[in-house]
Amino acid sequence: MSLRINDIVPNFTAETTEGTIDFHDWIGDSYAILFSHPKDFTPVCTTEFGAVARLDDEWTKRGTKVIGVSVDDVPDHVKWKGDIEAYAGLPAKFPIIADKDLKVSKLFDMLPAEAYLPDGRTANDTASVRSIFIIGPDKKLRLSMTYPMSIGRNFAEVLRALDAVRATEGVPIATPADWQPGDDVIVALSLNDDQARDKFGEFDAVLPYLRKIKQPNA
Repeated sequence: MSLRINDIVPNFTAETTEGTIDFHDWIGDSYAILFSHPKDFTPVCTTEFGAVARLDDEWTKRGTKVIGVSVDDVPDHVKWKGDIEAYAGLPAKFPIIADKDLKVSKLFDMLPAEAYLPDGRTANDTASVRSIFIIGPDKKLRLSMTYPMSIGRNFAEVLRALDAVRATEGVPIATPADWQPGDDVIVALSLNDDQARDKFGEFDAVLPYLRKIKQPNA
């Protein structure tokens, strides 16, 4: 069954570069980002892991843990981290899950249940394991994105999406296209005009159903 927005994400126990984890326990009371990769020592993935390493301070500011998953074992991950850190120019402080048995990839619906790793396999055999999952402290899926093999992920966009998720958490607002933190936001349609004024004050009615306000608590 597909993993949908607001589903509680699967829990699992796995070996990582920082030891054994229980995924839900590891998330704790934080937001979390799980970003997956089809194979170690591949060029696009190395640049992506480097990008995540460079954003370490930004994840920390947002109370967010990041964890990678790649379809290889821990010893390969440890070796690969050397390349990642050489590329990034600083340490990659996040753990990487070993998913050689494809358990995590299947739990998160990145691969079909019958998938297996053939002898001499390449990254193309697990190409769909190129996804990002933003998960809330309640362990529910907030956002997911999947990219093809040839397209490096834009982690500035992942950071922006995380900011939008956090800004709208528990507040009847939404973010418009191309929103950045501090920009105006949209009043949710769950509020009528009177309720919107009671909660937020006056708003800019661009259209009857498109009402903008300053971002609360910006």
